[in-house]
Amino acid sequence: MGGWAPPPPPPSTGDKVGITIGMAFVGLTVYSVINAILGFFVFLGAISTPEHSRPMLIAGTATLVGLGLVAGLVLVLIRRPWTRGIGMGLMIGWALWSICTAGLCTGLNPALYGA
Repeated sequence: MGGWAPPPPPPSTGDKVGITIGMAFVGLTVYSVINAILGFFVFLGAISTPEHSRPMLIAGTATLVGLGLVAGLVLVLIRRPWTRGIGMGLMIGWALWSICTAGLCTGLNPALYGA
């Protein structure tokens, strides 16, 4: 019997969702580790030289924002499952640390700058 063949099955997206979610946890972990290490050194430097603490805190804040938001957004825009997951994880990590520490660990707290 002639005729048309049945259409192929739709592509599976289950793998991509799992990879994206797994990589989001990787991005969150990476941001948390970098935040802890960088934050420790920035605050240690700010305490040891109080007259130069404001530029150090601003540099630390800019670095964490660049890593968490800018790098995260760039990775999300690449649109591969693993880069999208890591990018979302970096942004989630930045937001989570900002909320949970009232901006102290990400440099968003205005009291850090003497304001």
